[in-house]
Amino acid sequence: MTSPSPASDARIDTHITDQPLPPLEADDSQQELGAELIFHGRVRGSEDGRAIVALEYERYEGLAEKELERVARDAAQRFPIDRLVCWHRVGRVEVGEASMRVVVWSCHRREGLQAMDWFISALKQRVPFWKWAVTADGERFPSTCGHHEEEHDHSPADS
Repeated sequence: MTSPSPASDARIDTHITDQPLPPLEADDSQQELGAELIFHGRVRGSEDGRAIVALEYERYEGLAEKELERVARDAAQRFPIDRLVCWHRVGRVEVGEASMRVVVWSCHRREGLQAMDWFISALKQRVPFWKWAVTADGERFPSTCGHHEEEHDHSPADS
């Protein structure tokens, strides 16, 4: 098996759930793929310098699911990856819990890391999710993430 080329036949699997993320299962069947990259986005205990107990995620139902899959397919078109799996939570996610999991399989780490970085940045820019920070006394305020995502366009030709 060779690495998929951009415009690939990569396997894409995207999910949005209001439940905790399922356990991550090991996959030792990949004999030609040298990189399995796993990212868990976790809720931090502070937002904009204020202590919080949770984030509450909302989405534009229907559109978020379609756009999440589009972003994953775009990543597979830009980067030579074999598989991309993404789980994203909605609803209340407590501090320390994972709100997102992304797994990318590729022949080599470099293209997998580039695909992962591009995918997460594009997801944050394009998929209609909104998040609210929740304090211990129940106050909710918009979460702005405290940093700015730059437009990532490092396709393999840019490396």
